[in-house]
Amino acid sequence: MKIERIHTHILDYQLEQAFESASMRFERRQHCLVEVVCDDGTTGWGECLGPAKANAVVVDTYAAALIGRNPLETEKLWLDLYNRLRDQGQRGLTVTALSGLDIALWDIKGKYYDAPVSELLGGRFRESVRAYATGSFRREGVDRVQDVADEVAGYAREGFHGVKIKIGFDVEEDLRSIAAAREAIGPERRLMIDANHGYDLLEALEVGKRAERYNIDWFEEPVLPEQLSTYRAVRDGQPIPVASGENWHGRYAMLEPLSTRAVDIVQPDVCGVGGFSEMRRVIDMAAMFGVRLVPHVWGTAVCLAASLQVMAALPPNPPRRKPIEPIMEFDRTKNPFRQAVVQTPIEHNQGVVQIPDGPGLGIEINRDALRQFALKEA
Repeated sequence: MKIERIHTHILDYQLEQAFESASMRFERRQHCLVEVVCDDGTTGWGECLGPAKANAVVVDTYAAALIGRNPLETEKLWLDLYNRLRDQGQRGLTVTALSGLDIALWDIKGKYYDAPVSELLGGRFRESVRAYATGSFRREGVDRVQDVADEVAGYAREGFHGVKIKIGFDVEEDLRSIAAAREAIGPERRLMIDANHGYDLLEALEVGKRAERYNIDWFEEPVLPEQLSTYRAVRDGQPIPVASGENWHGRYAMLEPLSTRAVDIVQPDVCGVGGFSEMRRVIDMAAMFGVRLVPHVWGTAVCLAASLQVMAALPPNPPRRKPIEPIMEFDRTKNPFRQAVVQTPIEHNQGVVQIPDGPGLGIEINRDALRQFALKEA
């Protein structure tokens, strides 16, 4: 079996109402899927975290080096691709594009061996995971605080055991939103806050100290991801556990924040950290340094399936009679092609998501949806 063709699929949808995090404005949903086709017809699918069109260009740059190669040699191919763009950096697009290719190769490997990727990663510790809902981005023309309260109350009614809200806009407004979210979901459900690196150090410290009373599970991306010393200052200077990692691409980017304990919780995304191959190494690194790992998830059902395979294979840490179980980030913002790209949607039932157990990622792609949502260049 040899790799014969590689395609990228840029999916696009213009939102009727834009929404914002502290660092980005979303007027469209765009994601890049990667398709690797072998000479025997076996096809693998992956997804790249981040800007779709830019990822597609880098995937195309890598593609020529894979044609005619054995797709089962995932480690060998990963190192070859990584080294090809070493001089251009080992973070950002070079790694997010590599992630999509690596996921697709593992999907092929699973289909070849008739096993889910999680088994090939070492075994399945669980068949389902609890999910928390990610949403409450800022929208124009609405009362921000009431909008957050109404949205998270809906997630509670759906059965989610926790919610994550977006902050990082304005300290006082953010604190009112946190208070409203806690009141809306009640005292039992988990509440996380995500600033999308929107604060400076003083703002982050103030929010952390004043928000403690609302029983926050973690304070995500309080400051810029490059500022590791500032992360340590936030962690030391306020009481809420600090989380980050979606923008630390690859093991070398993860090493310093883990070894210096800049965070309490690390959040690699399998579609951004380097695919399954690199995710395994980051999981082991986090365990070595005693840092809890909760994967970041943002994308289509291809990303959901890949993330679920990781979570199935995530070892209990620490290994005890009642281990701390991982939880799944479940994006609830508008994205009509998120589930449409697969034949069987990956949805939750009362906040619990079943992990696919079919070969590879355990999904089948809906090519009609790929055509329907394909980016139409002007």
